[in-house]
Amino acid sequence: PLQGFAAANAQAAEQGLTFQPVHSVEELDTKLQQASKEGKAVMLDFYADWCVSCKEMEAYTFTDAKVKQALSGFMLLQADVTANSDADKALLEKFKIIGPPAILFFGTNQQEISENRVIGYQDAETFIKTLQQIKL
Repeated sequence: PLQGFAAANAQAAEQGLTFQPVHSVEELDTKLQQASKEGKAVMLDFYADWCVSCKEMEAYTFTDAKVKQALSGFMLLQADVTANSDADKALLEKFKIIGPPAILFFGTNQQEISENRVIGYQDAETFIKTLQQIKL
């Protein structure tokens, strides 16, 4: 009778992070202001469906319990630039990013903490070390 219960728990444990979507520079600015008011730092993930490293981050790094714990105080935003629309290009250009995967961190002052920018894939252990270096 408990067989289904164990499967449901295993599935929940493997879920990744829950991101709020960001579709434009203006929307990002609004979210940064909201996070600042809430006293939260922000992680912005640039993602695309065709990006293999993005899929790896999603499957291996963002499902790690220690990563989830380390990010528990952050507002998690994701810019899905799969469509390469004008708004997507504007977001990439604002931060001088060629393409995903790229992860940016912002302090409660709404400013990017550029020395902790992540470009490319990082496994969970490496990503946790990156998170530990962030000076908020």
